[in-house]
Amino acid sequence: MDPSIRRELWKVDPDIPFRASTHHHHHTWARTFHSRPELYIRPESTEEIQKVVTLARRCRRRIVTVGCGHSPSDLTCTSSWMVNLDKYDKILSINKNTKVVVMQAGIRLEQLCPKLKDEGLAMPNLGSINHQSIAGAIGTATHGSSTRHGILSQSVLGLKIMLSNGREVSCSAEQNKDLFRAALVSLGALGIITEVTFQAVDSFKIAWKQKLVPLEEIVQEWDKGLWVQSEFTRVWWMPYMKKAVKWTADKTDEPIRLPKSSWLRGALGYHSYHIALYVALFVPSLLPAIEKFVITVQYGNADGEGSSGVEEGQSGLLMNCLYSQFVNEWAIPLAKGPETITRFSAWLNGDQETSRIPFDPKGLYIHAPIEVRVSDTSSTTPRPYLDNTVPDGPTLYLNATLYRPYKRDPPCRTRYYEAFEWLMKEMGGRPHWAKNFSQVTREDTHQMYPEMPEWLRIRDEVDPEGMFVGDWHRRYLIPMNEGKSLLPLEEQEVRRETAKDGGMDWSGEIPSKALSPQNSEESFDLMHGAEAEKSILFDTASED
Repeated sequence: MDPSIRRELWKVDPDIPFRASTHHHHHTWARTFHSRPELYIRPESTEEIQKVVTLARRCRRRIVTVGCGHSPSDLTCTSSWMVNLDKYDKILSINKNTKVVVMQAGIRLEQLCPKLKDEGLAMPNLGSINHQSIAGAIGTATHGSSTRHGILSQSVLGLKIMLSNGREVSCSAEQNKDLFRAALVSLGALGIITEVTFQAVDSFKIAWKQKLVPLEEIVQEWDKGLWVQSEFTRVWWMPYMKKAVKWTADKTDEPIRLPKSSWLRGALGYHSYHIALYVALFVPSLLPAIEKFVITVQYGNADGEGSSGVEEGQSGLLMNCLYSQFVNEWAIPLAKGPETITRFSAWLNGDQETSRIPFDPKGLYIHAPIEVRVSDTSSTTPRPYLDNTVPDGPTLYLNATLYRPYKRDPPCRTRYYEAFEWLMKEMGGRPHWAKNFSQVTREDTHQMYPEMPEWLRIRDEVDPEGMFVGDWHRRYLIPMNEGKSLLPLEEQEVRRETAKDGGMDWSGEIPSKALSPQNSEESFDLMHGAEAEKSILFDTASED
């Protein structure tokens, strides 16, 4: 550990643990990015989190908060301090009458959902996985697939955030509303979310069914109830077969009934498919045949073939992501779905004229499926500043997934994502913040988000020195003001190179670690008077 950090540790309360380790190797779940933080810190109490922030301020370090690292981008990479809240994971209170749950922000959804089930409660909706922490799911605008639900933060009633001056601040629709709107999709750039107040619902089961249908049928049903007949609906689009698996689910009181097992869903199928994808790295033209084989084994040759089951909502809404992967997901208006799918299907099958996409599809082969999901946050109040969904109607999500068999990147990635993102922009789309978008600039995001200036204003107020700002935030969000340098604690990427086991090794640095001339206790004044007294649980530690 750096001697300067040890010196500062002597100056703070020794009874509050500082659970830091060195030589930690961080990587995303998909192993697309790797970094090695100077310190990896796992606090277990609010006081410990406050101590981390106080020491980071004194030692002039950036902080990155990370959970499972499921985002395949470099958003969570750092060479400075990394904070993991896996041990800050308690449920603090449950009101069974109002169904309001208060929890520490590090709890993983896979821990939270069973605990809610024991109390007869559930989250109203889930994304495809449950490995994320509640704070991470909220902070990146995670969503499920239902026009009756919005993004997960729609159910958040209040938050507590540890800011860069060591103060824990409360915010909600009634208190510090602007901060609340900024924090509902914070991207880790405001502070450390420490506590979440969440509106749960009664526990439920779902009866689901899925069947293989022609893609043309999906397009024809688009405006005839496809997305509203059931509470939950999603589609997996098979581009070369020009077919899709339509999955629908509704709440039920039926007894649990698991679907029939298939060898393809077992270990043999998992490894067989993985090997086939690996071979296709060298012979990409095999991918249409692989797609047809996998779908035929699962669903048969005839349209209408499928399966069904009854499961607890907490498990039935999830899906298996299988292998390491790139994910590039965009949100566009639901009404533009038929045109988008028709044009992209034409491009993927070699018809560039019909697609009107200015990239040559010749010789390009991709992985199946393309995931199609929906949400509707148009009635959400207050709306997060960086909510990527459509503000005045339902939203369609298209997710162009590319597997990385045995951690090897597919050869089609660059051209595929160039074409996909070009079309998404033409359709008025916005990228999912936690995914692998590659053709987006800071200027693009500022045009996409009219309220970006408000989010930036709040961010600058609560973290004026950039303790929670990294190269990813500067690249996509934070403008470089003319004549001004980076923020004092902002981390800048200095190197990325191919990692030994795949993905990219990322390294960063804080260009200026000089002590700020401004006393940290005077660094900002977000709240005033009685409101501040109610919101601030801990005064900033003395810098004497």
